Formats: sequence, structure tokens, C-alpha cells
Amino acid sequence: MAPGRRTSLKTNLPAAPAHPRDLLPAVEPERRVDDWGRSERFEGLMDRTLYDFFYHLWFRCEVEGIENVPATGGALLVSNHSGALPPDGSMIAKAIKEEHSRSRPVYLTVEHFFKGYPGFSMLLPKIGGVSAHPANVHRLLCDEQQLVLVFPEGRKGTEKLYRDRYRLQRFGRGGFVAAAMRARVPIVPVALVGAEEAAPIFGHVPLLQRLTGLLYFPITPTFPHGGPLGMLAYLPAKFKIRFLPPVPTDEMADQGDEPWEDRGLVQTLAHQIRATIQEELLDMVSKRRSVWLG
Repeated sequence: MAPGRRTSLKTNLPAAPAHPRDLLPAVEPERRVDDWGRSERFEGLMDRTLYDFFYHLWFRCEVEGIENVPATGGALLVSNHSGALPPDGSMIAKAIKEEHSRSRPVYLTVEHFFKGYPGFSMLLPKIGGVSAHPANVHRLLCDEQQLVLVFPEGRKGTEKLYRDRYRLQRFGRGGFVAAAMRARVPIVPVALVGAEEAAPIFGHVPLLQRLTGLLYFPITPTFPHGGPLGMLAYLPAKFKIRFLPPVPTDEMADQGDEPWEDRGLVQTLAHQIRATIQEELLDMVSKRRSVWLG
């Protein structure tokens, strides 16, 4: 070896074995998700395969007052809720996407109950479902200026029997009003008819409810629902969605520095919004000639 010449030694050591997780293909290799877990790719797939079919062909949705949904800024949409596995939320969101001059995503608040079910807990965030917590709603409305859809009737609306259709249940303690006040965003009431007949409930089975751990076990011609394919069990009732004039909340600053802490004011506004939606529902049902044809 010539003096002053350097040599390098190469070792043929075996490469470290890859972690098994690295060998698994990603579910969405090019996914685009937001901070809430909403997947643009998955939601687009659902939109093309299911929402389009239900919105245009199965429920044949008719929309009124879409201009009442703000084109910019945060807003709280408040709607009646019904059906064994309610399709109303997805159809309201689809209406804004299809009919509004500025298509906007809608976030749906969902019960904490669904966290205990692996299928639902993974699916709901991907399509815009957010846990119904005041902090989540405030962040979406105030910080991110998004549209948020809430159902103040909650489970009381979905477990309602067919004989009580279109009779709104109590709107809780008015938490949705306090959330809108705190974020200083308008409340847009929404009245929807058709869901009561698309997934009617004629009774409940308490024993099976306890055995299955479900919120309720309904007696319905469309049961059971199982994932996206289970949605095909809906009856083809015609949907009519009416967006009502927004109720401003930023003008209530003269009620004090924190008007949302005034329980009387919150409850009064909640009752007024409930009465407005109830009146619109009765009007829409009275003018409907047919459940199936509208």
C-alpha cells in the first residue's frame, strides 16, 4: 500500500429489520384531514356513493331559504331531529353543499355515547362529526368561523314514536344558545320534514336495550341499520328542508358583559327558537299532499 494513502473499510452488516407497522399500507396514503379528523378523501367518497343517491333520488330533497345560511363567518344551525338512525344531518349538510352559492363544510355535533362503538367512533370524525362539548363548539364557531349543526332535542328526538312525529321535544337547557352568544354568531333555525317517515319508530324493547347497551332498541320497519349499507333500509319519504332567517346574538351585548350567563335570557331565546321551528314544521306538514311525493 502506498504511503500516505487512506483506505476505507466497508462492513456487510445485515440491515435492521423493518417494524411490522411500516410494512402495512396506509388506509389513505394521500389523505388530507383537518384537526378534527375530517377526511376530505373519505367524505368525498361518501358523497359520491351515498349522499348523492339519497339527496337526489331517494329523498328527492327540496330546499327553501338557503340564502339564510351565512356565506362567511361562523353560524350555529339548529334543527329538529328524528328517525331510528337519523339521516337529517347528512341531508342538511348536503343541501348547503349543493344549493348554497358558497359551498361550505358543516360540522355535526354527536353524542358522547358513540365514542364507545369502534365503527362509529372512527367513521363520524371522518365525515365531520364532533363530540358535543361546549369547548369544541366554541372553537369551531369563534376561532375557526365554521358552520356547526346541533340537534337540541338530542336522543329524545331520535327515540320519539311515530305517533308523536313533528312534535318537538324539550330543547335541553339551552346550551346551544349560550354557545352562540359566547361566540357572537347567528343562530339559523332549520325545519325538516320527511325524516319521521323515512325511519319511523313504533315502539321500544327495553330488555334488548339493556342486553345490547344501545341508547334504545326500536321497533321499526327499517331496523337494523348496519353501517353505510344499512342506510339503504330508509323508506323513500320526500324531504323538505327549510332554512329560516338567522337570529343574531351579537346584539345581546347590552344585556351584560356575559349574557350567556343569564339563564333566563338563554332559556327565553331557546324557547323562541323551538317555537319557531315547531310552527314551521306544522305549516310544512299541513301543506304536504303526500309523504312520498311531497
